[in-house]
Amino acid sequence: MLFRGWGESVDERWPDVATVADHVGVDHLVVTRHALVRQVLADPETWRPDNALDAVTPVPVAALRVLAGHRFRLPPTLANNSTPSHPAIRGIVAEALHPTRVAAQQPWLTGLVRQRVTGLAGALDAGEPVDLYAELAADLPLLVLARLVELPDAPVGAVKDFARAALELFWAPLDADRQLTLAAEVGRFHTVLRDFAATGGGLAAALRADGHSPDVVVGALFFLLVAGQETTSQFLTLLLHRLTAEPEVRAGLRAGTVAVADVVEEGLRLEPPIVTWRRVAAVDTTLGGTAVAAGTSVVLWLARAGRDPEVVAAPDAFRPGQRGSRRHLAFGAGAHRCVGAQLARMEAAVVVAEAAPLLDGVTVVRPPWCPDNLTFRMPDAFVVRRP
Repeated sequence: MLFRGWGESVDERWPDVATVADHVGVDHLVVTRHALVRQVLADPETWRPDNALDAVTPVPVAALRVLAGHRFRLPPTLANNSTPSHPAIRGIVAEALHPTRVAAQQPWLTGLVRQRVTGLAGALDAGEPVDLYAELAADLPLLVLARLVELPDAPVGAVKDFARAALELFWAPLDADRQLTLAAEVGRFHTVLRDFAATGGGLAAALRADGHSPDVVVGALFFLLVAGQETTSQFLTLLLHRLTAEPEVRAGLRAGTVAVADVVEEGLRLEPPIVTWRRVAAVDTTLGGTAVAAGTSVVLWLARAGRDPEVVAAPDAFRPGQRGSRRHLAFGAGAHRCVGAQLARMEAAVVVAEAAPLLDGVTVVRPPWCPDNLTFRMPDAFVVRRP
């Protein structure tokens, strides 16, 4: 069944294309082979992104009323946009996240991470447990994003709670009571975003100046606050956890024989925070020899594609720099490829370079736990201690 066991089943034998039912009995076409996943992502006319942000658990009327009370709307903006407006919206967001602007944030971020690592090292040396998610990785991407797109000052905890609530509301198997609670939280923050979209500077101002409606401005900000920071903090947590079990890689980092950038790419391949993404067939077609009817929901298993033996020399081994390592699809591909890929890479490179030494000699007290979710892994804690 969808949602459950992605981590456990990623190494099992799967056909290239398989029909799998979700928790409410709806069939989805799960695509596992790298070449086929890339084929779908590269053809947005045949495989449209319109369902990318649809709730995988149908939202009940009571929760819809709560969202409507907050004037919640998610018009086509970025990930779910197959209309002619997509290139212009994407271009404005891409300019805000331009590689030159991203690189300019690296010295500031390095200083912040180095400061935190010093404090965490002291705690570990004293025998204290530290949570590398809460005390290092959780808020870093949000702080960088706020500087790049000029987000308003808001309590970091409130933004993180909203982002995780949105990931759960739209991508998790839920009961009606939980949906109602999440709808209230997402709706309240959507109201805050609407106020900022009307008056804020930076990215919001650029979108307004280009003539985009208030709903589009809010939709773009909504997606950025979810995909532009929450996924990266998840990846940082998952990558650090993976590195605790890779002493040879850490030794290579210390000796300078393993490149930080290669570690990041291998981490994206093996520990992507986004394990699947969705498309919908726009027409009757075929995929890998399988007939696909128009309207079929297609689940692209990005994490599985990253372990395709046709692409990667040692698909299950963490070997930075190995053949095929950089051909992962953690950021998607094609017209909707993640616009913040360079930002995520920079943030991960800084954290690996500065924080990897923390992992020497540690014992994992609590590994990251990931709840059931179609697309996002959402680790909640990562506690280590040095004996």
